[in-house]
Amino acid sequence: MAGELTIDSGDTAWMLVSTALVMMMLLPGLALFYGGLVRAKNLLSVMSQALGIAAVAILMWIGWGYSLAFSPGTALFGGLSKLGLAGIDGASAWAIPTEGQAIPELVFVAFQMTFAAITAALIIGALAERVRFPAIMLFTVLWLTIVYAPLAHMVWAPEGILYAFGAIDFAGGTVVHVNSGVAGLIGVYFTGARIGHLKEAMPPHSLALTMVGVGLLWIGWFGFNAGSALEANGLAAVAMVNTFAAPAAGALAWMGAERLVSGKPSMLGGASGAVAGLVAVTPAAGISGPIGAMLLGALTSAACYGFVGSLKNRLRLDDSLDVFGIHGIGGIIGSIGTAIVALPAIGGHGADDYSLWWQLLRQLAAVGTAIAWSATGSAICFAAVRGLVRLRHDRDGEREGLDISDHGERAYNY
Repeated sequence: MAGELTIDSGDTAWMLVSTALVMMMLLPGLALFYGGLVRAKNLLSVMSQALGIAAVAILMWIGWGYSLAFSPGTALFGGLSKLGLAGIDGASAWAIPTEGQAIPELVFVAFQMTFAAITAALIIGALAERVRFPAIMLFTVLWLTIVYAPLAHMVWAPEGILYAFGAIDFAGGTVVHVNSGVAGLIGVYFTGARIGHLKEAMPPHSLALTMVGVGLLWIGWFGFNAGSALEANGLAAVAMVNTFAAPAAGALAWMGAERLVSGKPSMLGGASGAVAGLVAVTPAAGISGPIGAMLLGALTSAACYGFVGSLKNRLRLDDSLDVFGIHGIGGIIGSIGTAIVALPAIGGHGADDYSLWWQLLRQLAAVGTAIAWSATGSAICFAAVRGLVRLRHDRDGEREGLDISDHGERAYNY
């Protein structure tokens, strides 16, 4: 017992597993996914950045991030009452939706900590192959403090402004994907394009690593989405089935679009489409039915394909690994589309008196807030980093590769 709450051992076990699954999404999932997409001379750089961000996020979350996100505060920010996890021990309880039931608050802390870590790590894909390791580490500290923790509070804390407004974000459409996608876009503006962008071929060096990475991401996403139910129950089952359906439809939609345009569906296209589907269903995982999840995954994947395959180059946007093109665009469409797939008429789990138009307004407000907050806060963070340290490598260091210029080692020694 902890007050009037009873800590449930089954739900606790499920959340421990879910937390480990989300951590696996970052290490090794995202590290392998991004690592395969860059050129061989930058493989260790991307992996080192993923590892460094994980370490920074863990320490920062324990120090002050969790308090800013989930301790009592205002409609925009949490307070400082839980700095250093003050007052939280193994007996502390965090209430779950079932009345009177709870999980240990430390498990909730760890679960949310993995969310913070992978959200920050997603951003590095937009800036890959040109940004210095110390700059990324400093940016991570600032960004998680100024941008991520307050937005998580707004969306998921009971007193948060978007939570109170009734916006639905089951597992992070705005907090994770819109947030990281917009931050990546702002980062591209501050760093500039890679040497040779749109002039030299820059193919992925190992699509095999990328495929392994996307497989680990998909498996880990079950913890990400189904774990966001905070219980081992029917809601977690709904989220799990949707986490199968949306990426499956997304993978086929992207490959189908490639088949129509170029005549050949690619493995990279399938992997990209699966990720787009996963991004799309994240905010809707607990309220959509499987048919809605399939439609949302397919339509979002097609939109992301259109942006990545055509519009990105027209805009001369060097988003190296398509963070905005997949996470930003996918998060926006998925978050707004959540209002539609919640409709009971298409198998969604909205209440009988569910109002599509009111929910669309709430979703639009949440997406607009996330875009504005992330763009403004990310610009402040990048400007601060650029003023304190050198943000990107010089031409010689970039040409040599960040593995050598940042870390003094090579991924492959022949």
